[in-house]
Amino acid sequence: MSLLPWHDIDTVLLDMDGTLLDLHFDNHFWLEHLPQRYAELHGVSRAMAEMELQPLFERHAGQLQWYCLDFWSAELKLSVRELKLETAHLIALRPDADTFLAAIKQAGKRVVLITNAHRDSLSLKLEKIELAPYFERLISSHEYGFPKENPQFWDALQADIGFDPGRSLFIDDTLPILRSARDFGVAHLLAVSEPDSRKGPKDTAEFAAVGDYRELIAGL
Repeated sequence: MSLLPWHDIDTVLLDMDGTLLDLHFDNHFWLEHLPQRYAELHGVSRAMAEMELQPLFERHAGQLQWYCLDFWSAELKLSVRELKLETAHLIALRPDADTFLAAIKQAGKRVVLITNAHRDSLSLKLEKIELAPYFERLISSHEYGFPKENPQFWDALQADIGFDPGRSLFIDDTLPILRSARDFGVAHLLAVSEPDSRKGPKDTAEFAAVGDYRELIAGL
């Protein structure tokens, strides 16, 4: 991919899951571990568990509650926090993400994490992977009451941290979120070519994608 125009970028906004962390943990949890444990805890077959969960997942996808552990714990009548701990060994950094973070911080860029992850998910991941020192702020969309897909998230972020979208880079693995950022005026946008290390490359549509974070450091 071509070099980023680093001289035009003051602020770097970064997603967490699938962008800095391997999405394998989340995919495995929601698609494999949770249905299995739901089946065991509610005394139903795995197939029945998936039949019950699938429409719920579809109904809430992309909304704030989709990312809320309290919501799912109440909805599914089990402790999602405790179930996540059972698979926490799968939480892993994407290759060279820490090298990239260290380089942009060293270069004096303003670095802010913006995630739809619930605060409990964020805390669990920060216990496993030392991300916090690289960031000026760690922001969960739950603080604003809107997911990143929603234009109001970007208004709230602007009011909170006062960044210039025209001089900002945003990296995320979710296309509707990147489009929402583009609509707000964020000038430099990158998707992630392989958010889940077990699933291979994905189609990033109209967005250029990062596969190797070391490539982004060139020209910094």
